[in-house]
Amino acid sequence: MQTSTLILIVCLIVLAAVVAWLVLDRRKSKLLRSRFGPEYHRAVEEHGDRRQAERDLEGRTKRVEKLPIHPLQPSDRDRFLAAWRNDQARFVDDPAAAVSEADQLVIDLMKARGYPMADFDQRVADISVDHPRVVENYRAAHDIALRHRQGKASTEDLRKAVIYYRALFEDLLEVHEVTR
Repeated sequence: MQTSTLILIVCLIVLAAVVAWLVLDRRKSKLLRSRFGPEYHRAVEEHGDRRQAERDLEGRTKRVEKLPIHPLQPSDRDRFLAAWRNDQARFVDDPAAAVSEADQLVIDLMKARGYPMADFDQRVADISVDHPRVVENYRAAHDIALRHRQGKASTEDLRKAVIYYRALFEDLLEVHEVTR
């Protein structure tokens, strides 16, 4: 009788541990989905495995927590906003130059905020932590800019690139006004 009671207790403890692990795992997944939004689903698709995608997203978060990312001073924010407005005005006369300038403004803004300027994929991973809702805009705008350099982007594509860059720019700037 004593052995069967001990076995039952051990089984209950193991069962409780498994249930606790499942609950914590689901909670972690839910938090990551909530934090990263569409980027969570993209990571799962890219990795082909939810757990590996979650490890990647957690790794991004830990990396970015160590970076010296900071808000801009008001004077820097104003300078970037003025540069953006000038760039958008340039689009009418020279869409290609406006897209190149928008790309450079986003890079300059990221530098000013404290993001490291490693390769494009690392920049995307870094900004996905704090700006997951617009990181896909960065990918799309960058893709259009690359296609433009190869002569494969239309004026409409360039217009879309500027819109994508604007969404990211405003999110990075932490100013959510319409800049026309």
